[in-house]
Amino acid sequence: MLKEFKEFIARGNVIDLAVGVIIGGAFTSIVNSLVTNIINPLLGLFIGQIDLSNLVVKVGSATFKYGSFINAIINFLIISFIVFLIVKAINKVTKREKKEKPAAPTAEDYLKEIRDLLKEKDA
Repeated sequence: MLKEFKEFIARGNVIDLAVGVIIGGAFTSIVNSLVTNIINPLLGLFIGQIDLSNLVVKVGSATFKYGSFINAIINFLIISFIVFLIVKAINKVTKREKKEKPAAPTAEDYLKEIRDLLKEKDA
């Protein structure tokens, strides 16, 4: 069982996924800092409050922290946009690589070429 686990972990996809999760966590903290320290103060200029996470509505004993929800939405939009740009860039590179490589001839292509050469020889 230990051997199977080692094989599973050593697979390229699992390692790539682990690296992606770690980088994603680090990137999320950067985006959180961006939202908290730069975007919220800019929005606060228009709303009148610098810290959006303090925006709350109290109904009876319930407290609805809609400011924190707004922060989460901003974080999501920024991260989604960055991921979109990354995927778009990867797709461009992948398309270029596919265009640069000519298609390898198939057995059918070789047979057609032989047929055409034989026809020319007989003519």
